[in-house]
Amino acid sequence: MKMDTFIAGTTYLEDHSPIDELKVGDMLLLQREDNRYDDNAILVLNKKKKKLGYVPQKDNIVFARLMNAGKLLQARVLEIDDLGDFIQIKIGIYLVDF
Repeated sequence: MKMDTFIAGTTYLEDHSPIDELKVGDMLLLQREDNRYDDNAILVLNKKKKKLGYVPQKDNIVFARLMNAGKLLQARVLEIDDLGDFIQIKIGIYLVDF
């Protein structure tokens, strides 16, 4: 299973250095977060566990349910586009099947 999406919330980060260090092909970590605004919030972290943003709310319901059921998900950077006002980061999310 694979789905492509974009990292949400990158413009709200206090520290943008983890985004500046990203490269296409980098593996990312996904982690559920207790979030008062979104019951299905999933953090997107780099390998150093620094916050990059979130899986968009429109895409996170199925992934949150999979993670709640104990499934392992990973993400990979597919594209990085500098759009002037913000950096758009396209990621692929994968279900890790052993």
